[in-house]
Amino acid sequence: MKRELDNLVLQMHAAGIGYTDAVREFKKQYILEVLSRHRGNQCKAAEELGMHRNTLSRTLSELGMDSTQIRQGMRRPPTSVRPARATHPNLQIISGGR
Repeated sequence: MKRELDNLVLQMHAAGIGYTDAVREFKKQYILEVLSRHRGNQCKAAEELGMHRNTLSRTLSELGMDSTQIRQGMRRPPTSVRPARATHPNLQIISGGR
């Protein structure tokens, strides 16, 4: 993992990405990962990140991240949009037959 990070840093530096932008992008990606693991739950994500929920909320705002969109992106799509369940040809439905 360290090698991958080293390569990423080299690529970002070669592309002329400044320190501030690199740190900002890292924060965004890291926070998104933690939020996704907690299904958008800011309280749990903040606890894992070692910060108060208000600090996380403020950080999201400072990074230009919309917490509402993040939460909505974590929700399951409506039934009409979900892929159909796979049917099981080996299963038979047996009725009571009265």
